[in-house]
Amino acid sequence: QLVESGGGSVQPGGSLKLSCAVSRFTLDDYAIAWFRQAPGKEREGVACASWTASTRHYGDSVRGRFTISRDNTNIKKPVYLQMNSLKPEDTAVYYCAQARTYDCPPVWDQQSEYEYWGLGTQVTVSS
Repeated sequence: QLVESGGGSVQPGGSLKLSCAVSRFTLDDYAIAWFRQAPGKEREGVACASWTASTRHYGDSVRGRFTISRDNTNIKKPVYLQMNSLKPEDTAVYYCAQARTYDCPPVWDQQSEYEYWGLGTQVTVSS
């Protein structure tokens, strides 16, 4: 099971760093993506990183502000989402998901391409 952490409340313009790891073992050697779902809205793709993070994709609304990264030197092989310049519209539950392939899927934000999901972590951006 994937486990997200690092969510919380922050003021506009602030930063948060989310982490994704497997509860008992290590993440497999597959692409990992972050999605988010705001109240009353559909879940949307935020970012995806291939197994080596040599390929990364970002949603239009977060490009330039968010960075996805992986630490494959860590025994748990966590995946991070650094979120800077946060806006109220970034408020959502953030989920990490593991793909079935080493590279991000051709349509990287297509949810059906992801096999395992975490339960999510809440991010609230408010003054």
